[in-house]
Amino acid sequence: MKIHISGSLAYDRIMDFPGRFKEHILPEKVHMINVSFGINVLKENFGGTAGNIAYSLSLLGDDPTIVGTAGRDFRPYAVWLKKNKISTSGIKIIPSELTAGAYIITDRSNNQITAFHFGAMSHSVGKPGMPGKNSLVIISPGNASDMIKTVRTCKSKNIPYIFDPGQQIPALATKDLRYLLDGSDLFIVNDYEYALVTKRLKLSQTKLMKMTNTVIVTKGDKGSQVTSENGTFSVKAVKPRKIVDPTGAGDAFRSGLIHGIIKKYPLKKSVQLATLVATYPIEHHGTQEHRFTKKEISARFMGNFKSKIN
Repeated sequence: MKIHISGSLAYDRIMDFPGRFKEHILPEKVHMINVSFGINVLKENFGGTAGNIAYSLSLLGDDPTIVGTAGRDFRPYAVWLKKNKISTSGIKIIPSELTAGAYIITDRSNNQITAFHFGAMSHSVGKPGMPGKNSLVIISPGNASDMIKTVRTCKSKNIPYIFDPGQQIPALATKDLRYLLDGSDLFIVNDYEYALVTKRLKLSQTKLMKMTNTVIVTKGDKGSQVTSENGTFSVKAVKPRKIVDPTGAGDAFRSGLIHGIIKKYPLKKSVQLATLVATYPIEHHGTQEHRFTKKEISARFMGNFKSKIN
């Protein structure tokens, strides 16, 4: 099964704030916030939803295709992707723009404040070549127009797709959000995003399950909750060996989930693998700085879930 990732490519500028945001933001003064945070770590890393998902999939031995846009400064990122055997054939370069950039400040409680510059991502990739029926597509946060066009193609060709709206929820019109969700094979969000979507679309759990086959709600260190036609179950979070930075955990979760789906693992085992893969970025500073072998992840899976991956 071929994997098609529609999403963003970005340079992440990740900053660590040694204090806590709540100590510097006064609730009664939120109408006139004027704060400055002194940071003690600043690193630039390769990122973006599509790049991050593709990277961990490549570590799992898969061959994903990224479809997205990048700017005139993309060459170092392209070299990195090729080094990790990830195709750049579906990436459109916009010479007049810089590659999208995320500026992320993380405090001691792992709360984050993010500013995102769209750059090349504000342009559509055009008409990307879509894989055939033996494919799985993930619609991750990216150019809103491309998200809609890709889903339209999936629906017309009966290609299963995962809807992962993430940070683009506020940017999507309500009718478009409903269109993207309705007919998806799987809908994945964190608990805050779940509340945003169900409130905007006025959806009960029953109505939501008529629009998609499976709903996965991730809850950080509390694990995740999965609902499908077979009922609801939870998967506990895997404890990281160390906590460095939470950025990228969600994208790595999606990589493990997709790998499990294309390998036709039972749903629970796919989510367990996703939960394990999600710990790796947390243990590093950056979303594509981690590495693992199949042997290592198999051993760690056995240690946490008392079963074999295969």
